[in-house]
Amino acid sequence: MPCRRNHLLRLARATPLAAPTAFSLALLLAGCATPPPPAPPPPPAPVICERPPADENATAPAGNTPPANESRGGNRAQAEGNVALLAYADRVRTLSTGDLAAEIGHLNETSDALRGPFGDLQLAVALGQTRQPQDLQRAQLLLQRVVGGTSEDARRLQPLARLIGARYAEQRRVEDLLDKQNQAMRDNQRKLDQLNERLEAVRAIERSLTRSGANAGATAAPGARP
Repeated sequence: MPCRRNHLLRLARATPLAAPTAFSLALLLAGCATPPPPAPPPPPAPVICERPPADENATAPAGNTPPANESRGGNRAQAEGNVALLAYADRVRTLSTGDLAAEIGHLNETSDALRGPFGDLQLAVALGQTRQPQDLQRAQLLLQRVVGGTSEDARRLQPLARLIGARYAEQRRVEDLLDKQNQAMRDNQRKLDQLNERLEAVRAIERSLTRSGANAGATAAPGARP
C-alpha cells in the first residue's frame, strides 16, 4: 500500500492537474491510507454483590449457645443416661417381689439430697413396679423434682422423666377407674346378697305356712269321719 501511494505522488508531480483532478487525487490518497484500528470494546460493567438488608425481626443467636463440639458432647451424655435408665428399668421389671423390695430399700438408703437426678429416676422406676397407689404417688413426686431441676444432669434427663411421668399419670388414672369399678361391683354384690337373703326368708315363711296348713288339714280330717 505505501508503494502505490508513492507512485501516485510521482505521477502528480510530473503531470500538472486541474483543481478538480488534484482534489480527486487527494481523495484517492485518503482512500488508500490504512484505516485506523477499531476502538476496543468498552470493559464490562463491574458486578456489585450487595448483601441483603438485615432482618430486624430476625432473632439474634443467644449469647450462651454452646459450641458444636460441646453440644455433641451433651447429646452423647444424654443418650448414654437414657440408655442406662432404660436398661435399669428392663432389669427391675423382671425382679421378684422380694428382690424389688430389696432394691427399693437399697435406693432409699441414700438421702434425697445425695441421690441425684439419675438416682431419683431409678427409684421412681422401681416404685412404679409395685403397683401400690402410695408408691406410685411417691414416684410421681420424684419425677416432678427431676423435671423441675436446674442442674445439667437434670436437664439431660428431663425428656425421659416427662415421658415416664405421663405414663404413670395414665396408669394411675386407669387404676383409679378400676378401683371405682371394683367398688361398684362389690356394692352390687352386697345388694344382691341382701336380696337373696330376703327372698330366702320369704321362701322360708311360705314353706312354714304350707306345712302349717297341711298339719291343720290332717288334724281336721279324722274328726270329720262318720
